Amino acid sequence: MSYPSLNLPPAQLKLSKEQEKFFVWCIIRRKKLLLTPEEWVRQHVIHYLIHYKKTPVERINSEHLLKINGQNRRCDVVVTDSFGNAKLVVECKAPEISLDEKVFLQTSNYIQQSKASFFWMTNGINHVIAECSKPSIFLEDIPDL
Repeated sequence: MSYPSLNLPPAQLKLSKEQEKFFVWCIIRRKKLLLTPEEWVRQHVIHYLIHYKKTPVERINSEHLLKINGQNRRCDVVVTDSFGNAKLVVECKAPEISLDEKVFLQTSNYIQQSKASFFWMTNGINHVIAECSKPSIFLEDIPDL
């Protein structure tokens, strides 16, 4: 198994192997998930939020369900405030996927539906972080939520 180093702090992921496939334990969803390149990024993001940004685990949702134009969509990560309102939407892509206009449009749909304050698009190597009310002004890091 070879996954690239990411532009995120190292994460202590619990990995396992079954029948030639690798799995990762998701602390949020409390189950083993197939370790895809996108999941590699998502789990590093989750660990970053918990261990570096000190976000309470109970305020992080992974694969968060949103209804957009009558269709169910799953947002990679949503961080809520203590009242359950979305504060941060995170769209994770595999490291080889560019953060292009298509990814931005997907993320903007999630932002509009969730009414989040901030968004973070990442492929683990490149990051775009912005306040939703000022999407053309990029932030260096995620603000305290």
